[in-house]
Amino acid sequence: MFHWRVREELSSEHRLRRSYYELLRDDLDQFIVECALIDSYKNFKKKNEPYPFPEKREFKPRAQIPKTEYESQNSFLVMFVEDSIPENYKKYIRFFDINKTTKTNLIGSNSLPLDSFDRTQKYLDSARFFNFLKDLMSLDYALLIQRDPATTSTSRYGVTHFHVRIDWPIDEAAEDLARYLRYISKDLYEKGDEYAESLQKKLFEYYGFPFMVGGRRTAALVAAQFLKRLPCISTVYVASSEARYVTRMSERGIYKTALVKLSKSVVTNLANTNNMTLKDFTDNYVIAAEGRSSVCILQVFYMFTDPAREPADGKLRTLNPAAPWLTVESQHILPKDFKAGRRKCSPLPINLIYTESNNS
Repeated sequence: MFHWRVREELSSEHRLRRSYYELLRDDLDQFIVECALIDSYKNFKKKNEPYPFPEKREFKPRAQIPKTEYESQNSFLVMFVEDSIPENYKKYIRFFDINKTTKTNLIGSNSLPLDSFDRTQKYLDSARFFNFLKDLMSLDYALLIQRDPATTSTSRYGVTHFHVRIDWPIDEAAEDLARYLRYISKDLYEKGDEYAESLQKKLFEYYGFPFMVGGRRTAALVAAQFLKRLPCISTVYVASSEARYVTRMSERGIYKTALVKLSKSVVTNLANTNNMTLKDFTDNYVIAAEGRSSVCILQVFYMFTDPAREPADGKLRTLNPAAPWLTVESQHILPKDFKAGRRKCSPLPINLIYTESNNS
């Protein structure tokens, strides 16, 4: 199922492209967090509404998320591909001439301020790229960022399509994953309907979501599974008005990033443990203050357990629905941005999810 190659298997040219892609992804990671979390926090504050911080239990694998949608929480779906998606995949990832990011198509969408449209702003190397991307992210469906197929000697990345639909059926995605993990040999339903339904539930768990979550998150995990067919790496970002965190799915695994409130004692302990003053911590890691608490960015990385890994012997095995497929590998408080002097700030390890008190 996994067709992309690790760095040591790449040619010098493709290794350079991999490095460039990862460098661009670092910047995109930070921008996505700002849009999904910090901008959303500001939206709530402008309306004098309390921000609905996720509870710690919501970060645990297989946690159920409260089904409440928040209008002020930004939501979007972005796919970032290391190469270009082949034309023959258009029936599953719907990118056509009609939804290319051309001036004509964008004006026709009636959704963007295009009085001073610049055709180069859709490229990641443009100074105006992130402003352009922010305008597009509020649109329905997904955005596709990939290597411009027109570039041959160089690798230039840009938003090539908007209004991208994901039309790969959930059962095919579950079948694809189950074959790779050797829970079936060929067909999703070869062991009966109940077994097939369990495998579909496990598909959602594999990507860190409750079963049959909202449409955008379902589309994101299906896209992440489908893009594994490509001979390159890819990254899918999804933010939901319901979840209040942003999820990143890539060859590295699953990351969830959210805003959390940390008590004064937790902040003091973090600062002391990392040999910094409270002022340095506040300047570099605190988004806002709420009473005696500090609003910070928490990132959780999830590791796949043995049942969610390809078996070493390649033999068929039987699914145990009760066995967890994800476990929390690490938790970090992130710097609030990487601008200017803060580029030297590192993520700070923290143990938050499994502490007893619900008030951090």
